[in-house]
Amino acid sequence: MRRKLFERLESIKDTRPTFFIESELKDKYKNSFDLEQLSAERLNESLDSYDIFLSHSYSDKELILSVKSELETYGYKVYIDWIDDKQLNREEVTKETAQKLKDRMDKAKSLVFVTTNNSENSKWMPWELGYFDGKNGKVVILPVLKTSKDKFEGQEYLGLYPFLTKENDILTVVKDYIEYSGISNFKAFLENEIDFKKWINQ
Repeated sequence: MRRKLFERLESIKDTRPTFFIESELKDKYKNSFDLEQLSAERLNESLDSYDIFLSHSYSDKELILSVKSELETYGYKVYIDWIDDKQLNREEVTKETAQKLKDRMDKAKSLVFVTTNNSENSKWMPWELGYFDGKNGKVVILPVLKTSKDKFEGQEYLGLYPFLTKENDILTVVKDYIEYSGISNFKAFLENEIDFKKWINQ
């Protein structure tokens, strides 16, 4: 028992969350997308429910396809409006588009808020986050950094929510940013993480 504890302590020494990196995601799924095929496949699927409503900036279209593919490798069903509901016009804020997005959010277990440099200019993302938070509170922030050396510095209100990281090929929800700094905060560090699958089904 003590040996396992020691190994765990060593493995997380000076640990910080493993964020998603833009170049890695794009390289991993490069040239693997056919939007027409994706849309056609979705027409043949049931749209009754989703694990994830992916809130994002359309300016990150290429990146978002990679994020979608990455999340789906873990077995999650992901909603993207311009794939699943191609008729929607996100450039204009209309009651019709808002109602359709509400309907889709009502059928989703969680909202994953993909934050990039383009997020601040999105008309819809803050509204989607606010609606979903009021609906069931299963909102998690997914920072995508330009490089592994960058630090996550999102808009202040994003600090109200937990964020999604990838730890040893497991999607993990991190409640607060806590760097491991010794045995004194070991328990707090461990209690800070929860498996994403468990989190969305709590």
